[in-house]
Amino acid sequence: MSLRLFCVFAHPDDECFAFGGALALAADRGVEISALCLTKGTSGSYRGNAKSDEELGRIRSQEFAASCKILGITHHELLDFKDGTLEQSPLATLVEPILTRMRSFQPHVVLTFGMDGAANTHPDHTCVSAATTAAFHWSGREKRFPGLGTPFQPQRLFHQTTDFFIPSRPRPLPLPWTLRLDISSVFDRKAAAFLAHTTQAPLATSVIPLFKKHGHYELYSLVASPKPHAATQSTDMFEGVIE
Repeated sequence: MSLRLFCVFAHPDDECFAFGGALALAADRGVEISALCLTKGTSGSYRGNAKSDEELGRIRSQEFAASCKILGITHHELLDFKDGTLEQSPLATLVEPILTRMRSFQPHVVLTFGMDGAANTHPDHTCVSAATTAAFHWSGREKRFPGLGTPFQPQRLFHQTTDFFIPSRPRPLPLPWTLRLDISSVFDRKAAAFLAHTTQAPLATSVIPLFKKHGHYELYSLVASPKPHAATQSTDMFEGVIE
């Protein structure tokens, strides 16, 4: 049985912007990776040459697939929630598709944003953090969403966090980290995956220099696991995970 990693986020390009290093490292390790994006990113400021939301959604779906291929993601899926409005969705509405796929894929480790909203403090990131965290805690409980597959409890939930901030954006209140991943060996792939999102080129142009200056590592906080234990510092996302 191989290790399995489930990453849940809000927008196409989040997979590389926030998690690209962790995902590429896991792929190189032979981990089976499933990436779930809640929206198609049709409300963003950067639209390329798209003339409608529908056209932009198709383009961004193709960009997302190209990025996932670069990172080595095994399975990827885009849902059809409307970006920029996730805070208006009932929590259970967001949890349901995440929990369904969590029980089906049965990951050992789950990654998502922290409640800070990441370096760009996006409210959609906070909402996907809340929904994925609830799904992690409820996935193994028989009385929570009993019609959505066989209960299954993943072993680790990590929230992405940061120690650098995007200029002109509100500063987040980041979590203290427990995991520091050296992503130097996969940094170029993370950047290439970001550049695969061609409609988001202005964003990539402004952010990749920040990554080059600060981002040769990624920071995560271990926020839940089945057995109580003290917080410790680690450099391995799968430390202590039982296959």
